[in-house]
Amino acid sequence: MKVWKFFLGLVLLITFSVSFTLAEENEKDGEAAAEAVEITEGAESTEEGDETEANSEGGSDEEVKEEDDVLVLTTKTFDSVVKKNDIILVEFYAPWCGHCKSLAPEYAKAAKRMKEADPPVPFAKVDATVETELGSKYDVSGYPTLKIFRKGEAHDYEGPRDEEGIVNYMKQNSDPNWKPPPEAVVTLTKDNFTETVSSEALMLVEFYAPWCGHCKRLAPEYEKAAQELKKNDPPIMLAKVNADEEKKLAQDHGVTGYPTLKVFRKGKASEFKGSRNQWGIVDYMRNQVGPSSKEMSSLKALRDFMKERGELVIVGFFSDANEKLYATYLEANNDIRDDYPFAHTFDTAAKKYFGITKSSIVMFQPEKFGSKFEDKHIVFKGNDPKSEDIQKFYEDKRIPLVGQMTSYDQQKKYTKRPLCVVYYDVDFGFEQRKATQFWRQKVLEVANDHRDITFAIASESDFENELKEFGLDDSGEEINVGCFDDKNRKYRMEPDDEFDEDSLREFVENFKNGNIEAIVKSQPAPKKNTGPVTVVVGNTFEEIVMDPKKDVLIELYAPWCGHCKALEPVYKKLGKHFKDQPNIVIAKMDATANDVPPEYAAEGFPTIYFAPANNKRNPIKYDDGERELKDLVKFIEEKATVSLTKAKEEL
Repeated sequence: MKVWKFFLGLVLLITFSVSFTLAEENEKDGEAAAEAVEITEGAESTEEGDETEANSEGGSDEEVKEEDDVLVLTTKTFDSVVKKNDIILVEFYAPWCGHCKSLAPEYAKAAKRMKEADPPVPFAKVDATVETELGSKYDVSGYPTLKIFRKGEAHDYEGPRDEEGIVNYMKQNSDPNWKPPPEAVVTLTKDNFTETVSSEALMLVEFYAPWCGHCKRLAPEYEKAAQELKKNDPPIMLAKVNADEEKKLAQDHGVTGYPTLKVFRKGKASEFKGSRNQWGIVDYMRNQVGPSSKEMSSLKALRDFMKERGELVIVGFFSDANEKLYATYLEANNDIRDDYPFAHTFDTAAKKYFGITKSSIVMFQPEKFGSKFEDKHIVFKGNDPKSEDIQKFYEDKRIPLVGQMTSYDQQKKYTKRPLCVVYYDVDFGFEQRKATQFWRQKVLEVANDHRDITFAIASESDFENELKEFGLDDSGEEINVGCFDDKNRKYRMEPDDEFDEDSLREFVENFKNGNIEAIVKSQPAPKKNTGPVTVVVGNTFEEIVMDPKKDVLIELYAPWCGHCKALEPVYKKLGKHFKDQPNIVIAKMDATANDVPPEYAAEGFPTIYFAPANNKRNPIKYDDGERELKDLVKFIEEKATVSLTKAKEEL
């Protein structure tokens, strides 16, 4: 019995010992597995339990891969990695991008060195063609785009793009004592506005609203431009006005939308017409420095200037620099100096040569665009004019009776409608000049009788896409004609192998009298259109968007647009939110494959318009808000002109 008890006790002791050992090993294995999951690049190993904390903060259990010492981030892993690091450098790239391929080895070598630096700085990359939402969120519009994230907040990387340069730049930025440079943009209020803008020879002022999405996107570009223009000689000041707080200042300067940019010269404001990015602002403002017109000291200098340009030239003839008309001329030209070549002279021989008997502003068209129906030059006839009177003169007289429309000046000179364009092999070179003018003379005869229409000739090789939209790209004829009416609708002259003045005249008269059917570029209408977002095409735009009984929100998108793809799930939710509202339509249209009326023009993608039931010809552009569901819902509810039933709570 004692032996039996001894063996039983021994068995229990062994069993307990084995169980304890296995439990201890399992616990160690569990700890090791937890530690293996943690991402430790660029930071010290964290204590047990960090992973649980990261997940509770919105992180992801998905493993983060690493290639050549660079973390590969996705939408799922991005936030958890970026937010846990005090500083991290992220490259947004496209696999097909040549610049990205050139950067890759430099970026990888820099990543390896910064991984071992003190303090270490992790490097990461995102394929922005796959992770389109991330690209859209951080305004990635070109490749590669590098951004520094500090505690999750994005800042533009502005350093070199070679190994040594990247390392040095990131060491400076990761220094614990690093501080951002002082803001270069000057803040103006009612207390210092007038004094500041009146004392500066040239400056730029932004009127903004803190809640405006476009203002937020412009802010870093505007600051970078300000930093650059501080170095100019002389420096050019950039300033900003919070129009929410300084309402009267904004009202006094005609601010109706945000951001509004205005150029000031000694207190006099003019419109900013440059691109709204760092170098667009810098280039435009540098071009505003100095007089708006070039002085020609002699007749020879003036004739050479006109000959070199080979285009419309505007010349001021004055007695001396103290003349009031001279000062008004320079002022009028200030904000349109990029639109025309301006010159002026005080030379009496130049006045005599051109038959100018008193101080005048004169417009000269190139000789090739002359005709028996027009004066050789046009003289401004106003007395004691204001700047706007002179600018109107330029606008009204700048186009000859039949000029040449080019891809360069189409948007500057040929936006007025109605417009008729004759497409052929336009070439004013020596060998083709005679043939070019032969056809132009025929157009002139018709244009002279229909001066309410703008006429132009255009080289068919420059406007292949436009000819395609007219259905004339395969006409096989030497001459093709297309017209645009005052609503920008297209009309084509049927190809004629015996094109002449009479056939053109007949077509133009039929066009004016409404005897020709417009051409509408349109995809086929979908057979089923019952989804939350109504699909619109060119041929159904009038029926759906212009329905006078319904308010319509229409998104104009491009299939290749990353921002449009990012908006798609939100826009679909918007459609579902209003699905029970019979008089609210949420719609979309591929603006690259369908025509729209000019008042609904897509100025970028996506462009969103609200078409009120009671005012279809004046749509409201969704401009300043964020593209989140709650913001779009609020916009529709504020602008709605139809009665809304109580919507289901979805937000």
